[in-house]
Amino acid sequence: MDTADSPARAVGEGVREGPGTSGGQWQYLGGDAAHTRFSPLDQIDADNFEDLEEAWLWDGASFNAASGRSTPSYINGRLYTVAGPRRYVLALDPATGELLWSWVEPKTPRWEYSMRKDYGKGVAYAEVDGRGVIYIVSPAFFLTALDAETGQPLAGFGKAVPIDGFPQTGVVDLLADLGHEYDPYEGIPLERGYITSSSPPIVINGVVVVGNSAEQGYNQSRIENVPGDILAYDARSGEFLWKFNVIPRPGEFGHDTWENDAWKYTGDVSSWAPLAGDHELGIVYIPTNGATIDFYGGFHPGDNLFGTSLIALDVSSGERVWHFQMVHHDIWNYDTPTAPTLMDVTIDGKTVPIVVQTTKQSFAYTLNRKTGEPIWPIVEKPVPASTIPGEKLAKTQPFPTRPAPYDIQGLTHDDLIEFTPELRAAAIDNLKDYKIGPLFNPPLHRDNDEGYKAAFWCPGDSGGANIDGPNAADPETGLLFVTSHTGCTSRIIAPGVERDALLDAPTGTTFADYAVLRPDGVRGPDDLPLFKPPYSRITAIDMNTGEHVWMVPVGETPQNILEHPKLQGLEIPDTGTGRLASMTATKTLLMYGSELSDGTPALFAVDKATGETVGVVEVGGNRIRYGTMTYMHDDTQYVILQSGSTLTALALGEW
Repeated sequence: MDTADSPARAVGEGVREGPGTSGGQWQYLGGDAAHTRFSPLDQIDADNFEDLEEAWLWDGASFNAASGRSTPSYINGRLYTVAGPRRYVLALDPATGELLWSWVEPKTPRWEYSMRKDYGKGVAYAEVDGRGVIYIVSPAFFLTALDAETGQPLAGFGKAVPIDGFPQTGVVDLLADLGHEYDPYEGIPLERGYITSSSPPIVINGVVVVGNSAEQGYNQSRIENVPGDILAYDARSGEFLWKFNVIPRPGEFGHDTWENDAWKYTGDVSSWAPLAGDHELGIVYIPTNGATIDFYGGFHPGDNLFGTSLIALDVSSGERVWHFQMVHHDIWNYDTPTAPTLMDVTIDGKTVPIVVQTTKQSFAYTLNRKTGEPIWPIVEKPVPASTIPGEKLAKTQPFPTRPAPYDIQGLTHDDLIEFTPELRAAAIDNLKDYKIGPLFNPPLHRDNDEGYKAAFWCPGDSGGANIDGPNAADPETGLLFVTSHTGCTSRIIAPGVERDALLDAPTGTTFADYAVLRPDGVRGPDDLPLFKPPYSRITAIDMNTGEHVWMVPVGETPQNILEHPKLQGLEIPDTGTGRLASMTATKTLLMYGSELSDGTPALFAVDKATGETVGVVEVGGNRIRYGTMTYMHDDTQYVILQSGSTLTALALGEW
């Protein structure tokens, strides 16, 4: 952790929000700017939860919607969301699901190449001169401001964009402010790098802050990329305000953490996860991922700030207030997958403003959101060194002393399936060709001296916590709800052809191209999971004390487990589905989307204090994904579930 020389200054009059949402609204992606996914609504409670019925269903098939990762926003009597790979912006009637308007930007080669087309998570909103404005960042990396009433691009926002057929108002070409050569129609030359977006911007104190995403994991083909620098714009005019360099330039703090001049050509370090903000402090909180490329970093030695970090920026200036790096020189793809959660808690009788960042590595890093100081000690502990030629890992990594990990960390034989001794023995045998070990077990290279197929590290690059399960919180009691699943990753690094370093690296410098290979993988015995249950869970953590309060499996035990011939006659505990929960918290309940044993999607209600399931409602359609939320419209509380191409609204009684 590092604190900048000067503290953050308050911006404007300092808008103080109440806990969670207010007035039945859901204005931000996470409900409020603090990303608590909390609403104080209580019309739906434990006594009537199972009386919920489908009020309406909106099918986005005509928009080619598929992945369904958007959380709708409810603002001033309308629902706003995004759908499909074109990332249409939609306004819906909240009582019927009727489409009121839609908007989409024209296709461009910049859009065609995007790997995050159907990953849109939602929109941002602000009131400007008494008018509601919706902000959207497209896969092609344009920022557009739309009139919330009509869906038309906002006159006077941004500059004219010189692309035939593209709107000439209401749009900002974000590539223009990144500082790299590019073609407005084609984008950045692909041999140099690539950038897109999956999360919406956030508006804090009249400033639109924009994150981004890059070539992650499955499509990385080079050591070069552009950095995912953070951009900010005036919410009224679209005027460019500031840029924060996520890979520090010469003279900037953290530049010395990029050795061998790797800052000149290395990229990523983007903020593909959503952002959070504090209006009163005037701070926006930026979670980041690691640098190019996942799983090998021999060509960018050093700790690599601000990779896999949480960065607090002064929203008025873009200056760093503080930062905390959660993984030094990240080669595990432990990119920060969820928005940070802001809460005010009581510790030793004092109110303390905190920010909690949950991670793939199953830690909840807890910091004072004003100063960046750890709330409880975070200790640097030694971790294994890499045996891959040219790779130099950090000698230590930061381990929080509290809260305790909420899911698997590292792997031993004691973590494996144990329904019967025979299944345990088979699981051990399945692992014999893989190197297992503690948290931060490093990848191996092909033909390694130890004779392993690959290293097997836990959690894997899918978490722990991950994208489909953002936190929920109860800011009134200080409870944080984290969903996670038990999983590990195996990768093998294969050396390729030596070549001269690109761009401005010193003459004669060479780096090995490395290909990241996915081995056959480790299967559990007889098509059963490799690990002990629960396979996925929700953990409630009291952030006043850092103590775990309860843990429950997500959903029900899958039928293939219950009916497996090797398990007949055994007492099988509730294992959870293995998938993350889509959660939102209310005054009385934690509600989450998951599945019944037979795979039927369902909404579950849990007592927030005890974890006891108090109700289950079956829901039609596909698997429930990211976007569970709730709002009040015309005296009726609705719960919205995102599942594939559909939005399903549940409510009580007549509507």
